[in-house]
Amino acid sequence: MPDGRITTIGEIVVEIMADTQGYGFRQPMALHGPYPSGAPAIFIDQVARLGHNCALISAVGNDDFGRLNTARLQNDGVDISAVHVIPDLATGSAFVRYRPDGERDFVYNIQGAACSRTALTRAAEAIIDDTAHFHVMGSSLFSFRLIDDVVKAVHRVKEAGGRISFDPNLRKEMLDIPEMRAAMDIMLQACDVFLPSGPELLMLTEAKTEDAAIEELLALGISEIVIKRGAHGASVVTANSRHTCAPLSVCEIDPTGAGDCFGATYVTLRLEGEAPETALRYANASGARAVSARGPMEGVSTRAELDACLSTAAEVWS
Repeated sequence: MPDGRITTIGEIVVEIMADTQGYGFRQPMALHGPYPSGAPAIFIDQVARLGHNCALISAVGNDDFGRLNTARLQNDGVDISAVHVIPDLATGSAFVRYRPDGERDFVYNIQGAACSRTALTRAAEAIIDDTAHFHVMGSSLFSFRLIDDVVKAVHRVKEAGGRISFDPNLRKEMLDIPEMRAAMDIMLQACDVFLPSGPELLMLTEAKTEDAAIEELLALGISEIVIKRGAHGASVVTANSRHTCAPLSVCEIDPTGAGDCFGATYVTLRLEGEAPETALRYANASGARAVSARGPMEGVSTRAELDACLSTAAEVWS
């Protein structure tokens, strides 16, 4: 059995944020960044900050954006030996602008960027063979080739006795890619832990209600459904139990990356032997801390920080 390593695969990008609220990027405006980003990178950075053995399979360009990301990940404790540097392509980027209602507009440079060449290299295969838990982000399933590699990795980890978690991480821009729906279905069939945001339950099932969707998903063999509800807290459902965690009221500065930090914390604590309800409480605190800092990775938490957050939550945030 592998030694407990958590691994994920997918895009590394820099994020550049508009300073003003509005709609899209159709005129000159002030921007802030670059920040290290990419859903898998945020996820694995949070795992590392919790002190757990972890690795990322990805690709960056031979540029400052790539170096910004790899330095951050390595300094935080992520094994980046399977992050391939591709000299002839730029590191991916994502421009984000918040609308007045809190929704976001994105402009991605992913398909033509270095992360589009993410692959199961020899270094990546060595990582996979030493993985106890493999995490898949829906945002990373943006090409047939990468989907094939992710499926191969999933099967390899499961055959070795490891577990799979899946966060659909759906955004409207990604759903324009035709193969995404089929890839989502494959992941639902394979995963042990499913980490949707609330609306994604209905988007990825035939059900009309949340309870019906949960029943449908459990019937697929998923053992834990962990539902992220943002400002409304979170829930975890298994075949035999259901636990709900109330939200922590914080000053929201930037929600980008909160779901990734939540998922990373839940997966890590479960792999370390914590009960689902305990992992949920810590994950809930991790997501709350993440939104309180500007920048996708800037709100990642150590275990001590989460302990402090939970011990003072009633006094500070009630």
